Amino acid sequence: MENRKYKIGITIGDYNGIGPEVIIKTLEDERIFRFCSVVVYGQKNIISYYAKNLKVQNFNVQEIEEVEKLNPKIPNIINCWSEPVKIEPGRAESEAGTRAMICLNRGIKDLLAGEIDVLVTGPVNKSTISEHHPDFTGQTEYIAKEADAQNPMMILGDDALKVGLVTTHLPLKEVAGKMDIQLITSKIEILNQSLRQDFLINHPRIAVLGLNPHAGDNGLLGKEEKDLIAPAVNRAKEKGILALGPFSSDGFFGSQHYRKFDAVLAMYHDQGLVPFKTISFGTGVNYTAGLPIVRTSPDHGTGYDIAGKNLASPDSLRNAIFMGIDIVKNREAYKEMTANPVERVRVDRE
Repeated sequence: MENRKYKIGITIGDYNGIGPEVIIKTLEDERIFRFCSVVVYGQKNIISYYAKNLKVQNFNVQEIEEVEKLNPKIPNIINCWSEPVKIEPGRAESEAGTRAMICLNRGIKDLLAGEIDVLVTGPVNKSTISEHHPDFTGQTEYIAKEADAQNPMMILGDDALKVGLVTTHLPLKEVAGKMDIQLITSKIEILNQSLRQDFLINHPRIAVLGLNPHAGDNGLLGKEEKDLIAPAVNRAKEKGILALGPFSSDGFFGSQHYRKFDAVLAMYHDQGLVPFKTISFGTGVNYTAGLPIVRTSPDHGTGYDIAGKNLASPDSLRNAIFMGIDIVKNREAYKEMTANPVERVRVDRE
């Protein structure tokens, strides 16, 4: 297992955004092929357009129809459609959203079939996709549904910080109504298990944030902390999980208290992502825990404002690839370590 090259699939995302640019910038560095083989789900004409726009010389891409024909030494691309498309960097177009979904579906299909080891999803625009897929709320939820995972968790992570979310793409006014003790407890459990099997942290320390300002201020500013979050933390402790909280989010991050923990569980999207991106923007990775497969994504969006201007950094995409490889390796190691645990022998002494 140690010497095998893992197969990484990358979806092109919204081709009017920065997805194609960061893919090209990542894969033009030949050193990446020492660690993995790569197939891009998209269309070669789009990659060629952006490579020319970026003035990238000799960017060789092999067109293939199936992953089994993958060339391990250079980028490969599966053309997910044949007809030409109009590329307009920086514009939100429904056609680009439709094509992004075609690429995503092909990548998920190959991932679930075991043709690739990791799927790295390029950034998409939910509004352009929802025109034809009204139930689409995000790639995290969509992939989880396709993988038949009942309780996925979005984790944003890098070496400095990992943040898991209880709720994800949900209007703020609906967050409190979606929360209950069981949901919060299950999210603590998923985060704990992911830290153990995906990151090989033996006894992870998890900080749980409150929902309301000042963590409810002992019930004066909201009762969710006393009625829901604290009981969930206690349930997790009863199951042997080292969870602490609820903490007031502003003081927790302002005092850098997060450095004492392996991960933080936030109650809603911006509560976790605002501090994470303030600390780690441009290098962080969006990872979906609680799935039987491995999916990662860069921590940025479509970047319409800089699309086609040669300004996008490939750092987050590169990190998403390497985190995906590390998670696959860690899962293999964890499975081996826990396959036949040695039972402790107890001796009665008189």
